[in-house]
Amino acid sequence: MDKLTKEQRHRCMSAVKGKNTKPEIVVRKFLFSRGFRYRLNHPRLPGHPDIVLKKYRTCIFVNGCFWHGHEGCQYYRLPKTNVDFWRNKIERNKARDKEEQRKLAGMGWHCITVWECQLKPKVRAQTLESLAYTLNHIYLEDREVRNDQIEAQTDSLMAAEPDVPDGGEPDGQDEERRRCICRWFPITILVSGSWVMLILVS
Repeated sequence: MDKLTKEQRHRCMSAVKGKNTKPEIVVRKFLFSRGFRYRLNHPRLPGHPDIVLKKYRTCIFVNGCFWHGHEGCQYYRLPKTNVDFWRNKIERNKARDKEEQRKLAGMGWHCITVWECQLKPKVRAQTLESLAYTLNHIYLEDREVRNDQIEAQTDSLMAAEPDVPDGGEPDGQDEERRRCICRWFPITILVSGSWVMLILVS
């Protein structure tokens, strides 16, 4: 049974902040101390991400476990009163989160979700260090992808059809060289809550 009355529950939920929450501030202070620079709640991006790092092409969402339905988390428990209302509200929030991240990925942004429970004192340091590592990894991966694309495009432009005598066929060496000319295609996939750029070779 819920220990709060309906009016008390309403006041409690209404008091929850949507911006500048304590978990957000923890993440922001850590990033700034490590030299990461960012914008807050970028108005032109889907979902107005909590933290936007343009240099890393990355958006960070610092989500409350209850409001965003963190499955399997001890902090995600529906109130005992008005259960259907809260269940439907949380499901809508989860669907909106997925759609916003899908749009961001389509725009070429990486998305990282940091959960409230991952910033509790016992695991906070590990979470923040992992975040810094992930951002640096994304930056290096993106640079490598861009370099590979540039090299591939350059090779394609420089590649020429082998000289073939009238009525003849290219020799085996030239044919093998043509088969080895590769084209590179970037794709974006979701891995452990982070959108990561990969390269396919055809």
